[in-house]
Amino acid sequence: MGIFSRISAIFQAKTNRVLNRVEDPRETLDLSYEKQMESLTKVRRSVADVATARKRIELQAAQLQKQADKLQDQAKAALTQGNEDLAREALSRRAAIGEQLSDLETQHAQVTEQQEKLIETSQRLQSQVEQFRTRKETLKASYTAAQAQTQVGEAISGISKSMGDAGGAMQRAQDKIAGMQARAGAIDDLLASGALNDLDHPVDDIQAQLDKVSAGTQVDSELAALKAEIATSAPAAALGDGSDETTADAEIVEPTSAGDQTEGAVSGNTVSAPGKEN
Repeated sequence: MGIFSRISAIFQAKTNRVLNRVEDPRETLDLSYEKQMESLTKVRRSVADVATARKRIELQAAQLQKQADKLQDQAKAALTQGNEDLAREALSRRAAIGEQLSDLETQHAQVTEQQEKLIETSQRLQSQVEQFRTRKETLKASYTAAQAQTQVGEAISGISKSMGDAGGAMQRAQDKIAGMQARAGAIDDLLASGALNDLDHPVDDIQAQLDKVSAGTQVDSELAALKAEIATSAPAAALGDGSDETTADAEIVEPTSAGDQTEGAVSGNTVSAPGKEN
């Protein structure tokens, strides 16, 4: 195979492939039906033309027959008058007309036979065209249904893919929400345990101990002030009453440990008056 033949074959193959992709079978079927109808119309026109020719032959034969009959009568009239030569001429012309009638008869038979064949061909072609039209409509309906089914399948496939993507996005969102909830719960637990006192100002262990000592010193100062207030207020109350009651010094119990800073027990001896119970 030469290079040009190969190029031509490749070009033809690619062209056919492109045409197959863009070809709509329904349009192709309609085009074939139109061509068949054109052929049927041509056959019918041919039948009409042959019928016209046959009719023309018949009219021409009828006119010639009239002329032949007229010459026959004229020949009889000439013999009656004794003019044999004239009668012979009339009969000679009638014979020529007879030959023309014979030719017309042959033509008429041929045209009639041709007309019958064309009519038969037309009827057969019309039947085929009707069958093709029925088959064409069936194929078009089947193709349309198949095309619709294909489109529905493609749409369903697209929906399935979209649903899959949406499902993946939803799962990722749920995972992210669960992670955020777990982080929030962990932070709440750390805040409740005191591990995270102030996120903006973090405090190390040493600073926490120093703050604890400062808090204990403040409590001790407040406790000492309270002792002094109680010690000074007790004698003043006794002098103001002018009674013989004896007031004992208040006994202040120091807290035994730093852990008891908040409690600081204070106990006072009650004053026993004669004849009175504590």
